[in-house]
Amino acid sequence: MRRGKKADREVRPTEEPRRLDRGYLGTTESSPASAAERVRARAVESPLVRGGLTLVAGVLVGNVFGYVRAALTAYLLGTHSRADTLAVTMGPLDTLNSILINSIVFAFVPMLTACRGEERTALFLKLSRTFAWALAAVAGAVILAAPWLMKALAPGLDPLYFSTAVANLRIMAASIVAAGVAAVQCALLYTDRRFGPTAFYQATLNLFMVAAALALWKLLGVYAFAIGYAAGAWMQLAIVWYAARSRLDVAAAPPCRIHWREILAKPAFYVVYAAGIGLNITFTRAWATRSGPGMAAALDYCMRGVSVPLALLVTPISNSLLPEIARLRSAFRLREAFRLIDRTMALTALAAVGGCGFALLFRRPAIALLFQHGSFTADSTRLVSAVFLGLGPSLIGWSLIEIASRSLFALDRPWPPVIAAAIPLLLNVALTVGLGFHRPEALGLGATFGLLAGLAALFLMAHLSRQKEAVSHQPSAIS
Repeated sequence: MRRGKKADREVRPTEEPRRLDRGYLGTTESSPASAAERVRARAVESPLVRGGLTLVAGVLVGNVFGYVRAALTAYLLGTHSRADTLAVTMGPLDTLNSILINSIVFAFVPMLTACRGEERTALFLKLSRTFAWALAAVAGAVILAAPWLMKALAPGLDPLYFSTAVANLRIMAASIVAAGVAAVQCALLYTDRRFGPTAFYQATLNLFMVAAALALWKLLGVYAFAIGYAAGAWMQLAIVWYAARSRLDVAAAPPCRIHWREILAKPAFYVVYAAGIGLNITFTRAWATRSGPGMAAALDYCMRGVSVPLALLVTPISNSLLPEIARLRSAFRLREAFRLIDRTMALTALAAVGGCGFALLFRRPAIALLFQHGSFTADSTRLVSAVFLGLGPSLIGWSLIEIASRSLFALDRPWPPVIAAAIPLLLNVALTVGLGFHRPEALGLGATFGLLAGLAALFLMAHLSRQKEAVSHQPSAIS
C-alpha cells in the first residue's frame, strides 16, 4: 500500500501537466462548439421555441394548400363576377371565424392556465357546452338573415349573381359552430403547450376546399368551394376534439361554478378589438364591389399576398407567446414580460418591412406565375397587381398591431387594443368615402393608412401606461 502511494506521488507530477494541458487545449478548441450546442439545446428545450416552430410548420403547410386553392379559384373563376360571389361570402365568414377562434383562445388560455386538475377539466367542459349552444344560435341567425347581410357586404354585386352569393353564405355558415367549439379545444391544448393538433387548421380548410372543387366543380360549380370550406372546419373540430379529450378524465370532473353569462362576457374585449380590425378589410371589400366587376375578387387575391406573411409573423409568435406572457404575469414578472414583447415587436417589424418591400417589388411576375392560368388572364394580372400596390403595405401595421394587442390582452390590459382597433376602420371609411378611392391602386390605401395610425396610437397608449406604473412605484412593471 505504501509503495502504491509513493508510485502515485511519483506519477502525478509528470501526468498532471499533461492532463491539464489536454484539458486546457480541449476547452479552448471546443468552447465555441460547446456554446453553440448549449444554445441549441436550450432552444430545443424551450416550449416557446418548440411551440413557435410547430405553428410555423402548420402555417407553411396551410399556405401551400392556400396557394393551391387560390390558383384553382383563379383558374376556374378568374376575376369574373362569379369570383366576386365567393370573395364577398368567404372573406367575411373567414373573418368571423378568426374573431371567434382568437377571442376564445386569448380570453380563456389565461383562465385555464390558472386552474389545475379537475377544476380545469370542469371549466373546459362548460366552455365547450356554452359556446356550442351560443354559436349554433349565431349560425342560425346568419342563415336566416343571409339576403340582408349580402346587401350590406356586397352592395355593388351584379344582381344576376346575388342569389349565388346568398347560397354560398348559408352553406359556409355551418362552419361557425365548428370553428368556435374547436377554439375551446385549442385553448386547452395551448394551455398544455400541445401545439401540433392546432397548427393545421388553415391547411385542413384549404385541403378540403381544393378536394371539393376538384370533385364537385362540374356538378355544383362555385358552391363546391363553400361545401369544402364547411367540411374542412368540421374535420378540424374532429381533430382537436380528439386531441384535447384523449387525456381528460371527464367522469371525475366536478360541476363548474362559473355562470354561462360570465363565460360569454369574458371574450367581449377581444371580440370588439378583433371586429374592429376585421371590419377594416370587410369595408374595403364591400367598397370594391362598387368599383366594378371583379374588383372584390382582385382584392381577395391580393389578400393572399398579405395574409400569408401575416400568418407566418403573427400566428406562431402570438400563440406561443401567449402562454409564456400569462405565466410571467401570474408570477408578477412583468419586467421580463415587457422585455419579451419588445424584442418580439422589433423582430416582427424588421421582417414585415423587408417582406413588404420584396412583395411590392416583384408583385406582377409573382401574380402572373401563381395565378395567370385558365380564366385568370393578363388583364387580371394587371388588375390584381395594381390593387396590391395600395393594400400590400398594410402588412406592416397589421402584423405589429396584432402582436402588440394580443400581448396586452395576455397581460390583462384590454383597453388600449380596443381603442386602437377603432382607428383603422374610422380612418379607412373617412379616406375611402371622402376621397372616392375607386381606382385599383387606391383601393387599399384607406386600410393601410388606418392600420398604421392604429399602431401608432396603440404604441403611444402602451408606453404611457408603462410610465404611469413607473411613477406609481412598481419597478417590476418597468420595461
